[in-house]
Amino acid sequence: MRYLINKRTNPYMNLALDEYAMEHIDVGEDYFFLWQNEPSIIIGKNQNAVEEVNQAFVDERKIHVARRVSGGGAVYHDFGNINFTFIIGVDDPGKVNYKKYVQPIINALKVMDIEAEASGRNDILINGLKISGNAQRMAKGKLMHHGTLIFDVNIEDMVQALNVDPAKIVSKGVKSVRSRVTTIKEHLPKGTTLDDFMGELHYYLSNKNQDTEIEVTQNDLDEVTLAAQTKFSTWDWVYGASPEFNLKNSKRFTGGRIDVLMDVKEGIIQSIRFMGDYLGLRDVVEIENKLVGIRFKEDEVRRVLSEFNLKLYFGSIILDEIIGVIFH
Repeated sequence: MRYLINKRTNPYMNLALDEYAMEHIDVGEDYFFLWQNEPSIIIGKNQNAVEEVNQAFVDERKIHVARRVSGGGAVYHDFGNINFTFIIGVDDPGKVNYKKYVQPIINALKVMDIEAEASGRNDILINGLKISGNAQRMAKGKLMHHGTLIFDVNIEDMVQALNVDPAKIVSKGVKSVRSRVTTIKEHLPKGTTLDDFMGELHYYLSNKNQDTEIEVTQNDLDEVTLAAQTKFSTWDWVYGASPEFNLKNSKRFTGGRIDVLMDVKEGIIQSIRFMGDYLGLRDVVEIENKLVGIRFKEDEVRRVLSEFNLKLYFGSIILDEIIGVIFH
């Protein structure tokens, strides 16, 4: 597979590159790039930063807080973490399955004598312990699939920086983040460095270095820099003022958590936000806009929601579950 080289470590630049590559860098075939971030919390597109981040700890340690364009939950990055992005042409969004797109990573690990497996809705595990979380987004017929690889991350900082949803912990039957994760380094020969591992991973994904680099133009870099400055690093994008609301319901399902914030006046929906760590390929704002002005009645809301392919917006969370969060 062809590849980009990205040695930048600023999270706002890297997240801007993810989006820009999906929308603008089209070389007629699939490609990948590996990258790292300075210590950062990366929250999902639909998450509330205030709820996900231990702000006092993050401020003390000067850890970046950034928001990506894909769904899913909050993750911690540092220089013990490697990230990968695949840009893939997709004809039918309904057939997108994250397990298909993490298989090259699993195959690469197997070459290194590490037995890993895709599990749950977006994880890669070794011996039942998490080493990778993944998320996806689609635009212009391209799928941007990206994920983390925990090589030797500072797990204590990760635990301190994130506010873990208690319902998520209960649903997984565990008591702490520490008990759910492992590091790839633990499963490699002693003395293997992150650079060694990253080099091996790149070697495998690039067809043993036979595939060629895609050159990023200065115009591309200028556009990515502009997006990093005017969107990804801004308070409005990262923290974003939540709309006023007078109703809030939330529930966790197998497919993730949904928080519904609504402002309803005289029986009419004035504003509505779907937040949470659910995994969708499209921006849920398209559905939110359609619901504004609709009467707050189950049959009318159900009718509007039924107009959409909800799998593209909420992953495996189905219509009746969404209705249940809104009205019950």
